This record gives sequence, structure tokens and C-alpha cells, in this order.
Amino acid sequence: MRIQRIDPARHEDLIAGLHDAYVAAYSHDPGPSLSLPLFRGDVCTDLPGQLTEAWAVLAEDGKVAGGYGLALPRLDNTHMGWLFPLVVRPERRARGLGTALFEHALDRLRGHGRRLLLTETSATGIGARFAQARGMTVSLAEARRTLDLRTADWGALERILPQVDGYSLERWVGPAGPELMPDLAILMNGMNDAPRDTDIEDALFTVERMRDREERITPNGVTCYTTIARRDRDGAPAGYTRIYLQADRSDGWGNQADTMVLREHRGHRLGLLLKLSNLLWLREREPHLERIITWNATSNTHMLAINEAMGFELLDEWNEWRLAL
Repeated sequence: MRIQRIDPARHEDLIAGLHDAYVAAYSHDPGPSLSLPLFRGDVCTDLPGQLTEAWAVLAEDGKVAGGYGLALPRLDNTHMGWLFPLVVRPERRARGLGTALFEHALDRLRGHGRRLLLTETSATGIGARFAQARGMTVSLAEARRTLDLRTADWGALERILPQVDGYSLERWVGPAGPELMPDLAILMNGMNDAPRDTDIEDALFTVERMRDREERITPNGVTCYTTIARRDRDGAPAGYTRIYLQADRSDGWGNQADTMVLREHRGHRLGLLLKLSNLLWLREREPHLERIITWNATSNTHMLAINEAMGFELLDEWNEWRLAL
């Protein structure tokens, strides 16, 4: 066995092999699968604000037996690295490959001068046992919830849609246009008060950073439905929500991404208005969708209350893990 760096420009076969190992390792995951284009974008593609490294462990026959990906922020939080994924094909387990990959990842982090490793696993099972055995501790408890669009009470959902005076909604499909980048940067900076590890600094979302994020949407094989709220008297951006789905409509999943309301605009039920309005619009435009999945920290009581009001039900629980190097 040997561990080899994946060059995204030359090793499409290794990217596909690592993705296949990831799919095999998560074959029992009840949530949506991660497509190859999105996997490539998340695990193997450098960004202006983030370096990435992907490594594959090759068996004697040259096939990918597992591997890992590291994300290394370079605009903020330059003291940490994010490990995703670390996988070994099920038939190759119990041979020390996972331990070898983990130690290799730690060496790479130290080589980059990083002192904190973060990753996440299901709260129970092989991943959690692996993390605990290597001295990692839980940094943040999370939960996945799903809304079954096939059985949802749409009449009840429309009845709880709040009327919020003084604000208007603006929406679009796909990447945002350049005129929206300054407002999106303002809104995403409002995510800095979301629950997180105590050693994580605020992220600085600039116009350039938002432009890069939007430009990645189409190459990653996805599209999205976005709604923002504006204050009527001055047009100031107040809140934001987005749902992603496969661009080729190849599965029945939608992924509810960030939802936030800036602090000065809270207390008007804008969070519920944004999420529910965006969902109702999505249902009209994408009738093939069957389920929406969302992630939340279990300490985020306000967002959990909104999700419960909309009918989201608990799917499973996850942990974010930390290791100080």
C-alpha cells in the first residue's frame, strides 16, 4: 500500500476512485449521496480562501482503497484544517489503513503550521469510535432533519406563513448576479454568530469571496433557489436562505443550506418567512423533489423551532470533532 497525492489536473481516475470509496463507506447513510462533481469541487479544488489536499491510498493492484481530503483556510482561521473525508473501502478495513491515513493527515497539518483539526462523523458508529480512539473530543453536536415533501401538509404550511410589514422578498434561481455580491457578503458575515467551535475565528466574507463561491455552483453540478429579505425604507439586506439541488435533477433531494437574519432585523419572524417562502416557491418549480435535508447545531434553538414548525423530523445526529495538535 502507498499513499499518493491527488493532482486534480492529472488524476481524474484517482478522484473517481476516492469518490467511489467514499460512496462505498457511506452506503448505509440515509441521506442524499454526494455526486462526483460536487465531491471534486469540495475535496479536490483550491479556492481563493482555501487550499485543498486530497490523498489516495493505493492497493497492490493500483486501485484506490481509501484516502482523505484536507481543507486549509488561508484568509482566516489559518491555524486549523478540516478533514473530509477520511475513508477506507469496507472490504479493506481492519488492516491499519485508516490509522495510517489519519497519521499522514496530521503530519500534513503540522507541515502547514496548523494546530487544530476539525472533522465530523455520525454520533454513533465506526467513525465516532475511530475519532474517540484517537483522542478527539466533541466540539459541536449537530442533527440532520428532513421534510418529506410527499406527505407535507401544504395547507397548514401556507397558513403559518407570516406577514412581515416593512420588508420585501427578492429571489432567484442559480448563481447570484454580480450586482448582488455586496449584499450577499453583508448577509454571510451575519453567519458568524452561528454555533461553532470555541477556537474558530470569524470568517470575513468579501465581495471577491462571494463571487468565487457563486461561480463554483454550476461546475459542482448543482443549482439553487435563493430568497433574501430587504427592508423597504432603505433596501438594506436583512436575511437570506438557500436550497441546493442537483442540476440534472437526478435524485429527489433538496439541501437546505444557510438561513440567517442579521441581528438588527431579528424579532420580526423573518427567518420563518424566508425559509417557508423559498420552500413553497421551490415546490412549485421543482415538483420532482421528494425530501429536503438540513443540518443544525442542536444548540441553535431558534432555527430548530422554525424547522419543527415546518414539519422537519429528526433523521440522525452527528458530532463535530476537534483535536489540538
